[in-house]
Amino acid sequence: MGKLFGTDGIRGEANRYPMDAAMAFAIGQAITRLFKKSTHHTRVVIGKDTRISGYMLESSLEAGISSMGGISYLVRVLPTPGIAFITESMRADAGIVISASHNPYQDNGIKIFSGNGFKLSDEQEENIENLILSNNLSDMVPPSRDMGRAFGMEDASGRYTVFLKHSFPRELSMEGMKIVLDTANGATYKVAPDTFFELGADVEVINNKPDGLNINDNCGSQHTQDLQKRVVETGASIGLAFDGDGDRLIAVDEKGNAITGDQIMIICAKMLKDQGKLKNDLLVSTVMSNLGLKIACKKYGFAQHESKVGDRYVLEDMLRMEAVIGGEESGHMIFLDHHTTGDGIITALQLIAAMVREKKPLSELAAMMDVYPQKLINVDVKSKPEITTVPEIMDTIKQVETELKEEGRVLVRYSGTQNMCRVMVEGPSQEVIEKHCTHIAQAVKASLG
Repeated sequence: MGKLFGTDGIRGEANRYPMDAAMAFAIGQAITRLFKKSTHHTRVVIGKDTRISGYMLESSLEAGISSMGGISYLVRVLPTPGIAFITESMRADAGIVISASHNPYQDNGIKIFSGNGFKLSDEQEENIENLILSNNLSDMVPPSRDMGRAFGMEDASGRYTVFLKHSFPRELSMEGMKIVLDTANGATYKVAPDTFFELGADVEVINNKPDGLNINDNCGSQHTQDLQKRVVETGASIGLAFDGDGDRLIAVDEKGNAITGDQIMIICAKMLKDQGKLKNDLLVSTVMSNLGLKIACKKYGFAQHESKVGDRYVLEDMLRMEAVIGGEESGHMIFLDHHTTGDGIITALQLIAAMVREKKPLSELAAMMDVYPQKLINVDVKSKPEITTVPEIMDTIKQVETELKEEGRVLVRYSGTQNMCRVMVEGPSQEVIEKHCTHIAQAVKASLG
């Protein structure tokens, strides 16, 4: 058995190793053991998105925690950042999220937060892996009198809603603003509409009837076509698309255009700079961000740092460099003045705050950044050798880079959660990048497919 943790927790097809009941039980035991205190039972918050497999994994985690003497607090369906918030506010020892984020329903995953609301360090993940893979957990269980128990938390959603509303400036109002939400039949299906309604917005919601199988199914942040159409039909000011676990946001302007994470970051970073709140005049993004982001940062007078892909790496660099805003082009953004982790609803609230402050429509604010044409092709691969060790792929990349010169860039990297290689090309025109991206993708498929 190999390494369990990927770039964002443990993930796989539900009811198959490593996303089966036995593994969830072992994870529950290992977390309880890792965070064990001599003075009290280990306290662990468990939440999930709307996947049908969440019930099985939730029960197994709870059983593992109880068997090792821990106390579980079940918050049921709540966005990933909501579980981080509840964990920190309750002063629990750890929080567990059962979700595979934007993946289809048949996948599931387990993400873990420590008691401070931040995701686990590499060292902590390694300790959990070692405990599980050593097969010694059964020798560590306490006597039956010291076993744990579980409690349901009925007010978690309401507490999280209050927390979210506090991130929207009290002096601003959404009164009279028409907003369309796409909750991806996922974890935000209740809390997002409640939040925007209570802040005075005129709210319409689509894809908010989860059945365990329809999460992310042609909806949410990955598939915004229905939202774009509905925004135009209703004359809404903005459309907001979340992913299955609620940590990402893609926005749609009043004309029906999808606004990328990069554009949202520029709008919000400029708002913070104008208020004197952009700490160290710094925005942290990733190598996947559009060339236009770098140009816009220079234009508005703040620095940009590129981290590795993955919100954990963005967060690490934000903490190290003392930045307050960072994120990914995919819509995963972190506002450290408000939360310890990426939160799609908080991102939406900051974006709307910028619109209200500037008294400008979203289409006008989005024009602050020119988006360079970009093409991304995902190629299924059978193995993931270092790209630099595959001569056929490297030769093709060098050929494309030579042709693009300074007018574009190439990025080829593996997905951290799937057997997939992502080929991305930016350049001066759609025609040019389509040709180059297809050329590289064919080389990847020929070598690794």
